[in-house]
Amino acid sequence: MTPPTGAPKTGGDCLFCRIAAGELPAHIVLADDVAVAFLDARPVFKGHVLVIPREHAETLADLPADALGPYFARVQAVSRAMEDGLGAAGSFVAMNNRISQSVPHLHTHVVPRNRKDGLRGFFWPRLKYDNDPEATSYADKIRKTLKATP
Repeated sequence: MTPPTGAPKTGGDCLFCRIAAGELPAHIVLADDVAVAFLDARPVFKGHVLVIPREHAETLADLPADALGPYFARVQAVSRAMEDGLGAAGSFVAMNNRISQSVPHLHTHVVPRNRKDGLRGFFWPRLKYDNDPEATSYADKIRKTLKATP
């Protein structure tokens, strides 16, 4: 295990901030001023990595806009490394915000994937809209909110 450099700016008791600060052990795969990436302690498949912003942010909405590009560049690099370094055919990249977020620090799962690896779709029930107008109303609500966001 390699301790990361630097320390988080906030998040005192946060498990992931403590990993980023080198206070708790983890199998670090990337550590810089923007992000820290380490193996998930409970991987879906071996090589499953969590990428976290070094600065504490609980959800994607809490990450400052100017940090998005640099953060996702690290996620992209880890995804590419899955294929190049592990010989994976691809990767699954996912994030939870609050619901099912086991640690309240933004983290992106990057999971190595191969054909016929046993992972099938999403693990929750799928719903259907009652009709097209209902779907349109949901789309309208989201669209209006996006237009109102600076």
